[in-house]
Amino acid sequence: MKHKPHILPILILAQFACTSLWFAGNAIIDDIALKTGLGPEIIGYVLSSVQFGFITGTLVFAFLMIADRFSPSKIFFICALLAAACNLSLFTEVLSKWQLLFARFGTGFFLAGIYPIGMKIAADYYENGLGKALGFLVGALVLGTSFPYLLSGLELNSNSDTVLIITSAIAIIGGVLVVLFVPNGPFRKKSTNIKIKAGIALFKIPKFRQAAIGYFGHMWELYAFWAFTPLALHTYASVTNATFSIPLLTFAIIALGGLSCVLGGYVADKIGSHKIAYYALLVSGVFCIISPLLFKLPALLFLIGWSFWGMAATADSPQFSSLIANAAPPELKGTGLTLVNCFGFAISIISIQLLTLLAEQINPTLIFLFLSIGPLLGLIFMTKKTAY
Repeated sequence: MKHKPHILPILILAQFACTSLWFAGNAIIDDIALKTGLGPEIIGYVLSSVQFGFITGTLVFAFLMIADRFSPSKIFFICALLAAACNLSLFTEVLSKWQLLFARFGTGFFLAGIYPIGMKIAADYYENGLGKALGFLVGALVLGTSFPYLLSGLELNSNSDTVLIITSAIAIIGGVLVVLFVPNGPFRKKSTNIKIKAGIALFKIPKFRQAAIGYFGHMWELYAFWAFTPLALHTYASVTNATFSIPLLTFAIIALGGLSCVLGGYVADKIGSHKIAYYALLVSGVFCIISPLLFKLPALLFLIGWSFWGMAATADSPQFSSLIANAAPPELKGTGLTLVNCFGFAISIISIQLLTLLAEQINPTLIFLFLSIGPLLGLIFMTKKTAY
């Protein structure tokens, strides 16, 4: 079946726009710290509250099978509006700790109707070539995640509220684009009833289980790597007296991961998603292990190494999602993607909080060693023989 050529570009644009909300709080962390009076622990609070909201949202969406029972485009639109509203609630002169946590929790909750739903829409349109389509889509998510750092680094009006306004506005536009121009896909198979044991049934499928556990190992590393990249840059600058813009470099490092998602999608089209996911996880795991050595390199080599690490840590994400979607029955694709996202982001909270604790106890150059746990366990399961 011939695809409508406008579908994927609109999905890419909308995914970028809406996921810019994810790190909006982290990109203006210094101003939020001033508003709340919180100290260094705010890094973990701000991102973990989004992750916890996302987990809660995906649990609700998966249990009620929202993505498989209702129009994904309408869900995407409604959640884009609500996530933007939660993001805008940070637009205030005085901010309590609980206001901050609830605002970021709400943003994360409604992002559960954006990120996995966007992948579900892609799966409804691309029965073949899903790995390439998701490469573009997750690449857009990665670019969206990094976008607030770009806004912060550009110091528009030197006002952090500008970041909140712009990210919220483009998220609303993204939701409108999807609901107006992306109807239900030709390969969508609607579920009519809630299946309480759908999750258990999915994890009994060997290919689904293997891809899911590999994804969990990837998620242990990815968001903690992103969240603590500014700390790594600050630590390196402090030790070496290097001078650079931490927000702009954080944007560049995360955004390069979007490029690797797209490139990985093209290669996966030829050699398969399993190989791309496996080797990307292997490379990023090696970078975790050698991370203390990166801090001893000259500035240019340090930044190149950190950028390659960011590309490897991200490249496997769309391919794991492709493996998961292809392993699930058609009527449970949305539920499968949402459920695995839920568990993956729950794992990311643990690694983020672990690095938050370690950053206060040991030399920051050593904390990234602990991210190797995820890739190592993921690779163990990925090497088990399951036909693809």
